[in-house]
Amino acid sequence: MSPEQVNEDRLERLLALILLQQMKGASLGEKALQLNLAGFTNIEVANILQTSADSVKSLIHQVRKKGR
Repeated sequence: MSPEQVNEDRLERLLALILLQQMKGASLGEKALQLNLAGFTNIEVANILQTSADSVKSLIHQVRKKGR
């Protein structure tokens, strides 16, 4: 992995942490949805939230369904 890629990965993680800090009190599903809307894949969201990609998919679906 190149130094540029390492820096980009760190920047993405930092931005994700800032987003999550702003969402204190939000449900896990709401956090997953916002990270997804920010461009993170379900696998990346799962890694950030320390859960599985299947859980993230389900959480996002539930939040979107609830919002309708």
